Amino acid sequence: MSGLKNIPNNNGRSYLVEYHEAIKRGEIIAGHELIKQLDMLIEDMSDPAFVYDTRDAHLRIDFIERFCKHTKSPFHGKPFLLELWEKAFIEAFYSFKWSVEGFREYYGEEPPSAKKLLRRFKKAIMLIARKNGKSTLCAALCLTELMCGNGGSDIVCSSNDDSQASIIFEEVANMREQFDPKDKRTHKNLKGIFNLKNKSKIFKLSDRTRNKEGRNIDGAILDESHEMKDNVIAKSIDQSQSTKEEPWFINITTEGFVNDGYLDQELKYGRAVLANEIEDKTILLWLYTQDSEAEVWQDEKSWMKSNPSLGTIKKPKYIKDQIRKAQHDKAERVFMLSKDFNFKQNNAAAWLMPEDLINEAKFDLEEFRDSFAIGAVDLSKSGDLASARAMLMRGNVKYMVQHYFVPRSKIDSLSMAERDQYEGWARDGLLTVSEGNENDFRLVTAWFVKLVKEHRIKFYRIGYDKWSAVYFVKEMEECGFDMQRVDQKFGSMSEPMKLVEADLKSKLINYNNNPIDRLCLENTALNINNKLEIMPVKVQGKDDRKIDGAVTMIIAYRVYIDNRSEFLELVKRG
Repeated sequence: MSGLKNIPNNNGRSYLVEYHEAIKRGEIIAGHELIKQLDMLIEDMSDPAFVYDTRDAHLRIDFIERFCKHTKSPFHGKPFLLELWEKAFIEAFYSFKWSVEGFREYYGEEPPSAKKLLRRFKKAIMLIARKNGKSTLCAALCLTELMCGNGGSDIVCSSNDDSQASIIFEEVANMREQFDPKDKRTHKNLKGIFNLKNKSKIFKLSDRTRNKEGRNIDGAILDESHEMKDNVIAKSIDQSQSTKEEPWFINITTEGFVNDGYLDQELKYGRAVLANEIEDKTILLWLYTQDSEAEVWQDEKSWMKSNPSLGTIKKPKYIKDQIRKAQHDKAERVFMLSKDFNFKQNNAAAWLMPEDLINEAKFDLEEFRDSFAIGAVDLSKSGDLASARAMLMRGNVKYMVQHYFVPRSKIDSLSMAERDQYEGWARDGLLTVSEGNENDFRLVTAWFVKLVKEHRIKFYRIGYDKWSAVYFVKEMEECGFDMQRVDQKFGSMSEPMKLVEADLKSKLINYNNNPIDRLCLENTALNINNKLEIMPVKVQGKDDRKIDGAVTMIIAYRVYIDNRSEFLELVKRG
């Protein structure tokens, strides 16, 4: 309880101390990163560099609980009763003030006023799993600052895109409407939300906002910063606060999938501060993270480490449902670990498990004489590996006929072991080598024509991506093939990639135990976006590895999905 002597005019109560002690007693489960920050804050309460004055914090807590109401089901219209962790965060952010001596020592200059102690924290980063009430908390803080903060303040609801920034802004607007239904104190229009008495205002700032520079921002909520590839929005906010004595900037987010983006850089810096590798007394790290992935699967109680509102806002059964899905779907697992447990996810992990790839079943193409097929090509760069594929069906099983193409110069550039491997594939008839530096795409056309002439395979459609050579597509169409373009984007690749994964797990894809197919599948990772859409990428750190065979498999599935009914009817007739 050291440091409580610094707390004036609130009967000695500290939500921060209560939260810290509840964690120490084991009543609340927290991860080591949060505990580290709380321990440091408790020590700082008795540091002469700071004065711990909770009046500003408790004023805001009281305003939220008295005047802010929930706007969404199932709590619509009910008072916003803050949880202990929320009160502790607000108290920590607003209560630490620089003492005159502390300000002088840290900044090397005299404070602007000895009468007014300036707030210590300028920035807070709250990393918290989805569905823990962060958007509602953001909105309540914005409305509270509008009504209780300094007059003439400009407050922004910001995010990477306009729709996300609008979520917080509209939540503030709905709270304002319940607080001031007759617009006696406040007003809202397309430009923002305004306090009619003290002239403060709230407005949105996103990637669509023009003239991000030159503003005069006092406070900002940055929501879902994990989607930001760069710091353009954050930097413009930071620069606009340069003339302010007590600027505030709260970054509230979950983990995401953008590698080396803005959030990665912020967390790298923040964690260095936590580790005492960098001195920065102005940033508050409030990180709800797990201590290991294993505990997610083994210890249900540990879920609270990344979900502080578990059981009150977020339901345990929701996480249980997500875990069941994640056990059978790689994309669901990646998404869940990121969004429900704040594990940073990238494309470092392979898409498929080794057991998913093993299928030693083989077939004889002659068994499919006169059958209908779907084709696929991935020509990629003319100086690299190219893949062509025919997909046949019998019952629920897809049978893959594949062939690969590579220029001689590519083989010559490989290591001795890889060169021997490619030469072996060529001798086995799995690979055709073009002399020179480029693939001869006429050989790809000839391979499809050969399947038609020698095995009387009837191609329904052949999928290709936009990188395929224009002359190749024209040549294929002149040979009578019906071509379908398939862009390698999330929207077109996600559904077929998920179906390929499911069919591989169920042994419903017979790829004739082709070693190049197997290698391509092993090299494939998945990239994922916030819509839970996926697309194939190379496993991180293996840029020289090939995934072309996996891509053509997915392209073939895209064509199949788009034409399922008609194609299956043809298969039955065949």
